[in-house]
Amino acid sequence: MIELGISTFGETTPLEGTGETFSHGERIRQLVTEIELADQVGLDVYGIGEHHREDFAVSAPEIVLAAGAVNTKHIRLTSAVTVLSSADPVRVYQQYATIDALSNGRAEIMAGRGSFIESFPLFGYDLNDYEQLFDEKLAMLLETSKATNLDWQGQLTQTVYKKDVYPRAVQDQLPIWVATGGNVESTIKIAQKGLPIVYAIIGGNPLYFKRLIDAYHQVAENEGHDQKKMKVGAHSWGFIAKNQADAVAKYFYPTKKTVDNIAKGRPHWQEMTYEQYEQSIGPDGAMIVGDPNHVARKIIALIENLGLDRFMLHLPLGSMPHEEVLEAIRLYGEEVAPRVRAYFAEKG
Repeated sequence: MIELGISTFGETTPLEGTGETFSHGERIRQLVTEIELADQVGLDVYGIGEHHREDFAVSAPEIVLAAGAVNTKHIRLTSAVTVLSSADPVRVYQQYATIDALSNGRAEIMAGRGSFIESFPLFGYDLNDYEQLFDEKLAMLLETSKATNLDWQGQLTQTVYKKDVYPRAVQDQLPIWVATGGNVESTIKIAQKGLPIVYAIIGGNPLYFKRLIDAYHQVAENEGHDQKKMKVGAHSWGFIAKNQADAVAKYFYPTKKTVDNIAKGRPHWQEMTYEQYEQSIGPDGAMIVGDPNHVARKIIALIENLGLDRFMLHLPLGSMPHEEVLEAIRLYGEEVAPRVRAYFAEKG
């Protein structure tokens, strides 16, 4: 069964027209409303990313997810991502086990290395240890998740000698997905561990990821992992409005604001032009923007071409009036998701 959901970073960029910016507090409260609505309209999963910069409101997704757990009944709640390299794996487990309790078994962790690196100096980590930190902390998180009693010899992490970790998750095993931007080595490592994977498909032609996904399944098979457990997810930027032209027009400004902000600190990024935007929302582009019919068709094609088990629409990128975001969530749950599910149910 295909899982459909939303990811967000709680963006706080200036709004088009007014130039006003949501405060971090206001945006965080909005996110709780968005989680509750996503649950009401029947979406499967809601994910919140961790950042430590002015243009994103959420540095502690687990707290927002915990707030969202209280008044929801069905939707799964995940980080998107937890920057595990600069976090304590034991504490991460405890936090998501607590969300699991509040939601009665709907919590997940999506671990990542950290495309944004502000957390490393903030918490005293050396970027020279970037890969080693993630590998060791992921191994420690998996060990913590396996059993109550933790016996762990750390190198870049603490050493824990036979100490119990509480609370335990309501689920027998707290789901742990690993996110990647499309790095081949990361794909191989995730497959070797037998963990579900999530690709951030935010630029270029999404079909590029097909060879990575094929490699992921092949490596997992060679390692003897159960293919039924080798789930593949993806997230892509996008927006939905009742009218195709309105969706395209409204989404450019907030997306450009966010991309331009990121480009300031990344030499391989550049400020977005409208021509680049048009290409990105086109048939071969990674963005999924339009009316419900268009969005459903593009999501179906992405899922089918890549063999996805889960798709998360990053909605929106950059700040938009909250009523427009809520309307997009309604359209996603009430019009897009039923079309996508019906298509794959018919295919069997």
